[in-house]
Formats: sequence, C-alpha cells, structure tokens
Amino acid sequence: MISSTQRRLTLIVCLAATILALDQATKHLVLQFLNHREEKVVLDGFFKFVNWGNTGAAWSLFKDHNGVLAIVSALALIGLLVWHRHFHIETLLGRVSLGLICGGIAGNLIDRINPAGEHQVVDFLRFYLVTRSGEEIGFPAFNVADSAICVGVSLLIILSFRLESAAAPQPARRRETEPFPLESPRTPEAEKWNGTP
Repeated sequence: MISSTQRRLTLIVCLAATILALDQATKHLVLQFLNHREEKVVLDGFFKFVNWGNTGAAWSLFKDHNGVLAIVSALALIGLLVWHRHFHIETLLGRVSLGLICGGIAGNLIDRINPAGEHQVVDFLRFYLVTRSGEEIGFPAFNVADSAICVGVSLLIILSFRLESAAAPQPARRRETEPFPLESPRTPEAEKWNGTP
C-alpha cells in the first residue's frame, strides 16, 4: 500500500520530470530552427523567439561563470531533495512549488554541463517594446526552466504567508450562549444620580 508520503513525493517527481522534459524539448526545437543569436518575430514590437546562449545566471548575472553556477545549481537541487520536508509538502501548493523549482533547476543544469551546447543555457522567449527612437527595451530572454523556477518560488512565498496568517492568534470572540447585560447593576451611587430614593 502506498503511503501518503510516497504519494506526495510521486507528484513532486512527476511534475519535475514534466517540466524538465518540456524545457529540454523546447530548447531542442529552438536549436533546430534558429541559428545562434538568430531571432524570429512573432508579434512585432512585443514578442519574438530568439536563440541566445547564457553563461550566467538570471538576467545574465555572473556572466562567464558557468562552472561555478553549475556546481551551485547541483548543490541547490540536492538540498531541495534532502530537505524537501521543510517546503510544506503536506500541502498541494507546497508539492507543486517544489516540483516546479526542481524541474527548472534540473533543466538549466543540463544545459550548463552539456558540451554539445557549449555549456550555455538556451534562452529563447523575449518580450520587448520599441521606443520612438527605434531602441528595443524589454525583459531579458528566458526559457521554460526559468519560468518554472519563478512560479515555484512565488507559490512558495504565497504559501508561507498563508501559513503564517493561519498560525497567527485570532482575537477572542464572545460565545453565542453568553448573555449580554441588559442593564447596569443598581448601586447606591447610580440610584443617587438617577434620583431614586
């Protein structure tokens, strides 16, 4: 009989594997149809497919430090697997977030250690705008793995806030059966003020 823990881990692994497969499949298609640094406009002035290699982290931070980033990614993936119980996997949102993060890290890690891809992460989704001067500005190119990591981290933050709110002490409420006082108690001082002998 499958335990609840095994069912939880099965969902995490299946989701991570799905993200990994989707990430690698889309990158393979990009490499097949677009040359390096080539672009294919889908919505002019808004969205296009690109084939940009990234040897850095998100938004090209730590560029040309691919080896170090590969080690960091591998350690992060191992850490997530070892300490998965600390990510609220008893909740569906926790399991989904962990599966997305693990799948995304694994997808980019494969790119970093793949010699056929020149140890570069393939970024191919590019949203942008064109200014009046013709200059292109926009969000840095990203991929499926990046999206999964961002969504997973966002879900984990939302979950943490929800759990903190649920754990916060609630103000005491008056019980419905507790009677409300109908009048103030009769004291000599109150009778004096009311003119009662």
